[in-house]
Amino acid sequence: MNKLNRTEIFQRLRNEDPNPTTELKFNSTFELLISVILSAQATDVSVNKATAILYKDANTPEAIKNLGVEELKEYIKTIGLFNTKATNIIKACTLLVEKHDSQVPRTREELETLPGVGRKTANVVLNTAFRKVAMAVDTHIFRVSNRTGIAPGKNVLVVEKKLLKFVPDEFILDAHHWLILHGRYVCVARKPRCGACVIEDLCEFKQKLVD
Repeated sequence: MNKLNRTEIFQRLRNEDPNPTTELKFNSTFELLISVILSAQATDVSVNKATAILYKDANTPEAIKNLGVEELKEYIKTIGLFNTKATNIIKACTLLVEKHDSQVPRTREELETLPGVGRKTANVVLNTAFRKVAMAVDTHIFRVSNRTGIAPGKNVLVVEKKLLKFVPDEFILDAHHWLILHGRYVCVARKPRCGACVIEDLCEFKQKLVD
C-alpha cells in the first residue's frame, strides 16, 4: 500500500472518530494498568463490569495488594483466566509499592518487569496513559493491518514495527485506537462489514474480492 492511501485511510478514520480512546473504563493510570491486564483474552465489557465494583473498594496498589489473591479473585471471577490474573496483579501491586513508590512506570522496560504485563499491555499503557508513540497489536489490529494491506506481517511484532514505520506522523498517536475500534465493529473476523466501511475503496482485501 502506498503512502497516499495510508494517509487517506487514517484521515477518514479520524473524520469518523476525532478523539478515539480505549473502551476500558478507568480514572487513573493505575486503574488502566489493572484493566488492561484483566482484558487479556477477555472483553472490555466483562472487565468494566468487574472493575466497576473492584475500583470502588480498591483502586490503588496498596489497596489491591491488601486484598490478597483469594479476595481479589472474588471481584474478577467472571473474567477469563482470573486465577492467573489475580496472582499476577497482587505480585504487580507488590512491586509497584516496594520498587516504584506506588507509581506506574513510564517506560516499556520497567512496565514489562511487572507480572502479567507483556509488550502489548505495556504499549497500551504507554500510548493511552502517557501519550507516547506505541502500537499495541492485538487480534483486531493484526487482522485489520493484514486484511487492508496497511501493514501486513506474519506476527504481531512485524505488524507493530511496520505500523510504527508506515503510519503518517500526524496520526500515529491515535492509530492504535482507530485500528482496534475498526476491527472490533467494522472489519470483524468472520464477516467484515465492507458495505459500512469508510475505507472500503482503499482496502486491498476488498480489491482482491473484486478482482
